[in-house]
Amino acid sequence: MAFVHHFQDFLETYGYLAIFVIVGLESAGVPMPGETILVAAAILAGQGKMHLWGVIGAAAGGAILGDNCGYWIGREFGFPIAYRWGRYVHLDEKRLKLGQYLFLRHGGKIVFFGRFVALLRAFAAFLAGVNHFNWERFFFYNAAGGIVWASIFGVGGYMLGRAFEVYARPVGIAALVVALIAFFLSARFVRYHEQQLEEEAERAFPGPLVPPKPPR
Repeated sequence: MAFVHHFQDFLETYGYLAIFVIVGLESAGVPMPGETILVAAAILAGQGKMHLWGVIGAAAGGAILGDNCGYWIGREFGFPIAYRWGRYVHLDEKRLKLGQYLFLRHGGKIVFFGRFVALLRAFAAFLAGVNHFNWERFFFYNAAGGIVWASIFGVGGYMLGRAFEVYARPVGIAALVVALIAFFLSARFVRYHEQQLEEEAERAFPGPLVPPKPPR
C-alpha cells in the first residue's frame, strides 16, 4: 500500500483534477502512471477520503479525452513518424502493414481491449489515428473501454481500500500471477501467429507500404 501513501498528498492537493490530467496524458501517449493513480484514488475512496463515482468519472473522462487527442495526433502526423522512425522500436514495414491489416479487421476490439493492456493503453489511440480507423467507431469503442476500465479498477480499488488488511496480499499475489500468465500466453500467441498474420497482411496490401486512406 506504499504507492497509495506516495500519491495521497498529491491527490489531497489536486483531487479529481489530478486523476483526469494524469490518465488523460497517459491515454494521449505520454508515459504516466494512469492506472496506478486510479487505483490509489479508489483505495482512498474506500477509506472515505474521496468519492468513488468522482474517481471513476475523472478517470473515464481523462481516458476519453486523452485517447481522442492521441487519435488526432496519429491521424494528422503519425504515419510519417512511424514510417521513418518505427524501425528503431521494431516497427518495420512488415509490422506497420500488419497494423493496417489488424485495424481493418479488428479495430474496435483493439481500441476497447487496449485500454486494459499497459502498452496499448498509451498507444492504441495513436495507432488508430495512424491507420485512419473510422472516428465514430473509434469514439464508441474508446468511450466504452474507458468507462468499463475506470469502473472495474475503480470498484476494485474501492473494495481493496475497504478491506485492505484482509485482501491486499492475496489479491496482489493473484493479480501478479494472472498478469504474468497473460503476458506469457499473449507473447507466445503473437510470436506463433505473427508470420501468418504478416502474410495475410501482405496479401491484403500487396506491394510497398502506403499511408492508410481516410474513410469516405
